[in-house]
Amino acid sequence: MSEKLKDKAAVVTGAGRGIGRAVAETLAEEGVSVVVNDPGVERTGVGGSTSIADEVVAEIRKKGHKAIASYDSVADFNASKNIIDSCVKEFGKIDILVTPAGVLRDRMLHNMSEEEWDVVVDVHLKGTFNCMRHASSYMREQRWGRIITFASQGWLGNVGQANYSAAKGGIVSLTRTAALELGKRGITVNAILPGARTRMTMDPTVVAGIKQKFEAGLMPKEHYEAFMGMPGPEYVAPVVLYLCTDVAANVNGKVISAHGGSISLFSEPQEIKSIDKEGIWTLDELIEIMPREVTKGLVNPSPPQEG
Repeated sequence: MSEKLKDKAAVVTGAGRGIGRAVAETLAEEGVSVVVNDPGVERTGVGGSTSIADEVVAEIRKKGHKAIASYDSVADFNASKNIIDSCVKEFGKIDILVTPAGVLRDRMLHNMSEEEWDVVVDVHLKGTFNCMRHASSYMREQRWGRIITFASQGWLGNVGQANYSAAKGGIVSLTRTAALELGKRGITVNAILPGARTRMTMDPTVVAGIKQKFEAGLMPKEHYEAFMGMPGPEYVAPVVLYLCTDVAANVNGKVISAHGGSISLFSEPQEIKSIDKEGIWTLDELIEIMPREVTKGLVNPSPPQEG
């Protein structure tokens, strides 16, 4: 134990399995008291079991560290408050919030139901907001805090995941805004873009879908091979720990990829081409100038196909 985070208190959502569990256990090993939040639902968001969180808590305590379980859903605003409050009640404060909780309901956009949209957006995007909202109130008062949200390659767009991609894109924007609002109070907010072998990514249905996309030419070979060779969630946890330290106080509002031993920083969005005119452009003018000055060289990522 390095003791750089000793005596801190944290909430980790979705901590019963996968990345959340790896983060919770690694934080505990660094001397952090942890609220292990997980309602124990299936990857689609149905069902529930207290044993999932209880098992992680038991494992942490067996090693002599501090942890309590929480079974509330992050998708509920008031239940999320209970999650955060339980940390303050048990450990006296909340210093760290990590939000990898998530569910999947993959479907092509033209077939997606309202429920399939709502369930995924509620857990990922609203759930992240809910926990951040309640945790930030405490963190502002103590003038210190670390919030680590979770984005995904889906943020860049992924066939069959309109709900998931929209939620992850929203989390990136939420992270950037929260960083601007909270930074003056000593709170940093960053997003992790993980690549890890978990039940979310390696479910047989997901693997079959990925293979189908690759074979249909909808996924580049390098992306398919990277997916199939995905490393374990234990590779992601140390990056989360680093962002929680004082050494990373200058890192705020960023998206950082953690995939195995590879760690990368995403660039900031910026304009790359522009045209200007005094007054309103006409359609004929745009048809003339746009292909020459702005949209030249662009390729349709999903061109029309015969049949």
